[in-house]
Amino acid sequence: MRLDKFLKVSRLIKRRTLAKEVADQGRIKINGVTAKASSNVKVGDELTIQFGQKLVTVKITNLQETARKEDAATLYEVIKEERMEADI
Repeated sequence: MRLDKFLKVSRLIKRRTLAKEVADQGRIKINGVTAKASSNVKVGDELTIQFGQKLVTVKITNLQETARKEDAATLYEVIKEERMEADI
């Protein structure tokens, strides 16, 4: 499954176009490697996403073409969330 579609279906990022923009800015890594929106993801991959000053690392546990809002959180498991220190 494409990275941008997974982010939308899992509701980690609300819109696919926004997921593509975030990926194009180099703010998403798959298993430590900077990813493009078109990168393929599979079960077991670790995604690190930079949301502003926050880094969120999740592990993909399931892939589905569509998911109801209640089921979206079952597609991934949050490994860690950390705040980034601002550079002064």
